[in-house]
Order: sequence, then structure tokens, then C-alpha cells
Amino acid sequence: MALQAATIETKDALDAIELFYQKGWTDGLPIIPPTERRIQAMLDSVQMEPDAIIGSIPERSRIFTAEVVAINAVMAGCLPEYFPVVVAGISAVSDPAFGLHGPTATTHGAAILMIVNGPIAEAIGLNSGQNVFGPGSRANATIGRTLRLVLINAGGSHEFDRSTLGHPGKFTYCIAENEATDWQPLHVQRGFEQSVSTVTVIAAESPNQMNNHTALKAENILLTLADRMSALGTFNMGGQTEMAVIICPEHYNTLNQQGWDKARVQQFLYEKAARPLTDLKKGGYIEKSIEEGDENILVRAVQSPDDILLVVAGGIAGRFSACIPGWANMKACRSVTRALRDASCGI
Repeated sequence: MALQAATIETKDALDAIELFYQKGWTDGLPIIPPTERRIQAMLDSVQMEPDAIIGSIPERSRIFTAEVVAINAVMAGCLPEYFPVVVAGISAVSDPAFGLHGPTATTHGAAILMIVNGPIAEAIGLNSGQNVFGPGSRANATIGRTLRLVLINAGGSHEFDRSTLGHPGKFTYCIAENEATDWQPLHVQRGFEQSVSTVTVIAAESPNQMNNHTALKAENILLTLADRMSALGTFNMGGQTEMAVIICPEHYNTLNQQGWDKARVQQFLYEKAARPLTDLKKGGYIEKSIEEGDENILVRAVQSPDDILLVVAGGIAGRFSACIPGWANMKACRSVTRALRDASCGI
């Protein structure tokens, strides 16, 4: 089937870039002009017809066809071998459980974090190590950027996004998990075989780094992290919201050597990432008078250990881990994991 998008001719690539700026079709950064050859290469990598529907935002009557997603992947700078990850990511955010309209319209300014697991991550060079949330990796940067461009150009983000502040993850927010550990990777915890490649999406704030270079005991590292997780002012405190937690390799080594696995870490953080109700009232987060017994009522950052998406990532030097608070509540938006289509990546 032939491509359906209208053809635009410009003098050269620079004129095309300027035209896209004028039309509001970019995220503020220059784009790669989406030629027919480049678009078709994306579609060929997943063996999809241009009119195949990958996802949608029903509340806005917006659909994401394979051709539209491919156009935006080209614009973002993706290589064709990245496109299977893009397709899985767009499919995941379109799941009704994720509720894409909400986190992309809220004043909270949540961005969509994509966590990639399985053989595809290494195959396409996704970064799970040093500077994992920073610049430098084409795969991380362009896959995450594609999602944002799709939301702008097909999802109506210029019209619907009401972010008060937003955060840099709205440009791109994509990492891989370091699976060269003794711990179960995220997708295995979620019921997939380790040999399957997946994308997990969660609507979330920016990473809140935790510094602990001195603790020798696993419990003390995690207590520092739990304190960061239970800070006032997030949807997690007093809500029913997921949270991502990134454990750096140095912290992982201490935890693992002392016999901690992911399940034990999640259980500990669930129990310790909590504050007495009095703190929420004293801090102004709950505008009510303190009552007798409030000091004995614990308010937790998550409602279950499974609500913590625990991932190992980051550079091998430096004892900096992070928590990433989620958006709203799980009735409105919960994380979703999608497997890559077998035909799309050969993995």
C-alpha cells in the first residue's frame, strides 16, 4: 500500500526543517526531513502497512497509524532497527489501563518514561549505564523523542498539554535496564521470559536522585532511599500511585552481596517509605487539624511492594540511586508492559 501522507517539496533539507518549525511540527529541536524512502524503511522493519493502527487517544478521536508513527520516528532521528521498540511503546501507552489522555493533559507535567528490557536493548545500543538519563545515546534519545513527536503531531499535545512546569523528560525519557546482574529484570518480574524484548511505560516525574556514599549496610542505603520516596508533595504520598526506583550498580553490589533480591528490596521500601499522618498535616499537605492518634497512622508512598518498578541502571562509579514518583492514581493511569512483535525485530 502506498503512503498516504501529503507530499511537501522544499528547496533543501534546511528549508524543510524551517517549514516544520513554522508549522509547529517539532519539539523545539531540529528534525530529520521525513522522506518517502526513510519512512518506508521504518515500516519495512516491522512489516506493517502504512494504515495499520498502532494506538489511539479515544477521548480526542486521535489515532496513531504506522505511517504517522514512522514519519515521527524519522523526524526524531531513529534508525529503522529502533522502530520495533517505538511501535511497542506507542502500543503500550495506548492501552486503556495507561489512560494516555490524562498524563498528557494534566497540569502536573508528567512525562512518559520508557524502560526497555530483553535482547533488543543490547542489539540496538540502548544505554543502561553511565549517564543513563543524560545525553549521548542515539537510541535512547531518539526512541523517547519519537513518542513526544507523535503526541505533538498526532495526539494534539500542543492543544491539550496544560503542564504548569513540565520537565526535560518531555523531550525524551527512555532507558534500558542493566540485566547483567543476579536480580530478575523488570519484564521477568512482570511475567515475561527473559528472552523476550519488552517496553514498559510509566507516567512519572523526573528522577529524584539519592546520595549515599557512606552506608555499609544494605538497610541503611534503603532507608535513605525510602526517605526520598516519602517526601511531601508527590502524588505517591497518600495516593495510590506507582513509583519507579533506579538502583545504581554500586548500591546494587552492596545489596546483592548482603543477600538482598528485588522482592526483598521492594518489601523493605514499601514498609519504610512512609510517614505519620501528622507529618502530612504539619507540612500543609493535608489541610486538617492534627488529631490524637495521627502519629500512629502511617501514610505510605506505595500501596504494595509490586507498585515499585525496581530497575538496575546507571554508571559503575558513584553511589547515586533515584526514585521517580508517578502520576495521579492507578485507577486513572498505571504502568503497562508490551512485548515487541516477533516479526518486527527477529528477537
